Amino acid sequence: MDALLPLIAGYQKFYGAEPDVERNRSFFSRFLDPSDEGLLLGAWSDGALAGFATLYWFFSSTKAADSVLMNDLFVRDDLRSAGIGRALINSALDEARQRGAAHLEWFTAPDNLVAQRLYDSMAGAQPSMWRAYEISVGAPTAKPQTSDQAPGEETVQVNDQYKGGGPAASPGQREHAQHQTGG
Repeated sequence: MDALLPLIAGYQKFYGAEPDVERNRSFFSRFLDPSDEGLLLGAWSDGALAGFATLYWFFSSTKAADSVLMNDLFVRDDLRSAGIGRALINSALDEARQRGAAHLEWFTAPDNLVAQRLYDSMAGAQPSMWRAYEISVGAPTAKPQTSDQAPGEETVQVNDQYKGGGPAASPGQREHAQHQTGG
């Protein structure tokens, strides 16, 4: 793990994040083999860690199948274009196949053209039809409800009735959230 931490920090700095060694050690340790959450792959060159990929096990509802997300892929600057990124992707594909996953997917920043050239050169790889979104969980997800609801809007109650295999026994036993929807 100690050899990996500087590469993780380099990856985080590349994407504008502030590395924290102890937080990274704790977070990335969960992907050491064996893990039910994912897998850390390492690539070595001349006995030194040259790059890494982090795989997350997840699910595809549209395919009704297991999938693998290559959440991180990073190669040291001095070893870029030496085939290490390609080797890590191929190793990730092997892991996805061994797990019986439907597909391997990954994301990159729109301006990361160097990585995109590699990804575009991978046999069978194609840009996704999906557009990615994210919301910080500390951010509000909707405007506050007002008494002058727009026509067609209704109040919808959402609960975790399928958690544990069945409907909530009573509204007092489960937390409910009120959300506005535009029909």
